[in-house]
Order: sequence, then C-alpha cells, then structure tokens
Amino acid sequence: MVKQREIVLPPFPRGFHLITDYILEAMPLEGVEAGVLHIFIKHTSAAIMVNESYDPSVRVDLEAAFDRLAPENAPYYTHVLEGPDDMPAHIKTALIGTDIHIPVTYGRLNLGTWQGIYLCEFRNRGGRRKLVLTLVY
Repeated sequence: MVKQREIVLPPFPRGFHLITDYILEAMPLEGVEAGVLHIFIKHTSAAIMVNESYDPSVRVDLEAAFDRLAPENAPYYTHVLEGPDDMPAHIKTALIGTDIHIPVTYGRLNLGTWQGIYLCEFRNRGGRRKLVLTLVY
C-alpha cells in the first residue's frame, strides 16, 4: 500500500524548525505495522532533516555553523539576483538534502528518543514550503 499527501507548511522565519507534529497531522500512521515514510521538500533553498529535538540550543548552533559554511555576500558568488541569502540557501540545501526516509513501526515514527523532523529554512523570507509525504507499507 502507498499513501501520498502534499502539504503546505506555514511560513517560518530563517532557522531550524521542528515540524514533526505537522507531518503526523497530515499523515496519520495508525494501523501501519511496518513501513517507511518518505518526506520530500519541493524547494532548492530549504531542506528537511532529522536531528536533536530536545535542546533548543542545537537549532541556534546549527544555524551559526551553516552560516559560517555558506556566508552571505561572499565575493565569489555569481548567482546574486535573488538577494544575499539565496545562493547560501542553495549551498546549505545541497549539504543537508531535500528528502529523508523514516521507518514506521506499529503506528509510530521509529525515531530515536531525542530525534525530530526539521524544516531548515535558509531564506530570510522563504514563505510557505511544500512537502510531499509518501507512506509505503
């Protein structure tokens, strides 16, 4: 069996945002004994990942680290027409990626104790982001 839903997240400010609850609301997992949830973001300036969900300082540190890896206004960028945050956003997305797979076991995401699903918003005003959720079971 396969279920697929496309959802639109509300706009988030630049940063790393836990969206696990949005995913579970859009794709109920009750009755799924074993499967895989694939999550794909339909954008090139935002990413999706699994990471630490307990301590909010992780989100602050992630943003600081990625801003050092791909700074705004670097003199070597040629793709600059969409603003100083655009090319760094593409680089950050390339580093993290646009999709993840999470096992589903007995109606629950089989995540580690402190893991959560993140929207990584790299634009200052990224707007509403579209996700495709595909559950295979």
